Amino acid sequence: MTPETARPFIDIHAPVAEALASGKPVVALESTIITHGMPYPQNSEMAANVEKIIRDEGAVPATIAVIDGRLKIGLSDAEREALAKTTGTMKLSRADLAFAVAQGRTGGTTVAGTMIAAHLAGIRVFATGGIGGVHKGAEKSFDISADLDELARTPVVVVSAGAKAILDIEKTLEVLETRGVPVVAHGSDVMPAFWSRVSPYAAPLRLDAADDIAAFFRTRQALGIEGGLLVANPVPAADEIPVETMAGYIDAAQRDAEAKGISGKAVTPFLLARILELTDGASLKTNIALVENNARLAAKIARAL
Repeated sequence: MTPETARPFIDIHAPVAEALASGKPVVALESTIITHGMPYPQNSEMAANVEKIIRDEGAVPATIAVIDGRLKIGLSDAEREALAKTTGTMKLSRADLAFAVAQGRTGGTTVAGTMIAAHLAGIRVFATGGIGGVHKGAEKSFDISADLDELARTPVVVVSAGAKAILDIEKTLEVLETRGVPVVAHGSDVMPAFWSRVSPYAAPLRLDAADDIAAFFRTRQALGIEGGLLVANPVPAADEIPVETMAGYIDAAQRDAEAKGISGKAVTPFLLARILELTDGASLKTNIALVENNARLAAKIARAL
């Protein structure tokens, strides 16, 4: 499935290559959650556990990253641990993925970057924490994640806990609708808000079973409709932080970012780190729980496909 022109730049981890060759289910995993989303050692422990969850669900995990200029589709345990400890890594989306490969750099792939790599390798399902989207104040800053355009063009099922709650969820949904991206809430009539199970916004579509999500994706492809499918999977009730509680932390972190002049790609890592401080670590615990929950659902969808 990988284009011949891309093969010289890509290393597919042996278990992933074997699964793809034999038609076994594979789930892609991003790596900015390792390089920019969590501190060490929690990032390493989370990444290892998420891979185990996918294996336990009957699928093969493929954590994607760029290491020393090689686009890695699946990491060995040693590579994943080394990446978790590495500092100064790039954050790689569509604009700079090829730059990192060409320049021999190391970086974590965003939702957009991971979707590109997964599609190159023939992987149809991808589990993440939350997607990027329209940042608050985007009417002035024009800060809109490339994840949204990628969802409109690349045929991958992305299982998330919705858009990150630090974003403007309402405007993110509007942009996704404009781009023709289907947004399916799993088992809910409202959109989740990352750390919280509910937001004030209705879900555009609802499906309750992995088989139905897989059937929807297959039908889109059969009809020749381009692009991916976003699944919004609420964090388990036992692990959520109520949306009202999170709102105060998010507002405080946003004010701090503005006061420090944080902008561009630095905004999301700064806000997540600041919220981790403000919640005394509770946000990280919930973040890990929602990633694990998304991995379980993604593996079931991959099996159904």
